[in-house]
Amino acid sequence: MKPIYITRRETFNAAHKLRRDDWSEEKNQKVFGKCSNQNWHGHNFELFVTVKGIPNKDTGFVLNLKKLGDIIKETVIEKIDHKNINLDVDFMKDKMSSTENLAIGIWEELEGYIGDEGGELVKIKLVETQNNFVEYFGGKEPF
Repeated sequence: MKPIYITRRETFNAAHKLRRDDWSEEKNQKVFGKCSNQNWHGHNFELFVTVKGIPNKDTGFVLNLKKLGDIIKETVIEKIDHKNINLDVDFMKDKMSSTENLAIGIWEELEGYIGDEGGELVKIKLVETQNNFVEYFGGKEPF
């Protein structure tokens, strides 16, 4: 039997800024634009976590989606929802709070827990705005 892919969606709200203190105001504006606002800005993020595996013959599940939701909430959402990514989120300490780095950080938070439940983490999709999202495959090529 070939693997099947399942995805769980969760949401969170968080603030951040993209800024380097060792750069001038002009350079921060040129590179990061409005996102370098010293007074922060926020997003209503959507997080999609995709897992693959072979359905269990007794349950039909690769991984119970409620259990997957619980893992995501406990390991990521509780740490980041209504927080300042730059200041409050332990797994983002000393990292630029770009959506790309945030997706990698979320992957690293989830990676060990997903395998324990029988599936394999294959993709994080993090939607920052209606027009901008990133997808991370754990450093592996997606295709």
